[in-house]
Amino acid sequence: MDDCKPMNTPMHPTSSLSKIEAEGKVDQKLYRDPRESHLTVVKRIFRYLKGTTNLGLFYKKSNDYRLSGFCDADYAGDRIERKSTSGNCQFVGDNLIPWASKRQTTIALSTAEAEYISAAKCCTQLLW
Repeated sequence: MDDCKPMNTPMHPTSSLSKIEAEGKVDQKLYRDPRESHLTVVKRIFRYLKGTTNLGLFYKKSNDYRLSGFCDADYAGDRIERKSTSGNCQFVGDNLIPWASKRQTTIALSTAEAEYISAAKCCTQLLW
């Protein structure tokens, strides 16, 4: 992948990953996930990373130790299992410390519940 063409985004907006059994398997030594669509997505991520080597995070020196966090949820974003996705990030002053994006372990019955689960995860990280 050294000579690959860089991409502007890590994943195509319309692409989706599934657990279709009929899809061709990939050599386990080449890639641990056994489906071709997953390997294609991983290659696109590497192409995106190749084009963004000039990007990074800047941490400025500051005496501002104010802790803050932000979160959001994508209600039932997983089309197969209907699970929501939580995303959150925490800051000390203006500096980003941790961030996370993860599929929720439970199935939320409403947008409010998905947001509540996301907020609880964000608060847990802030308290830690």
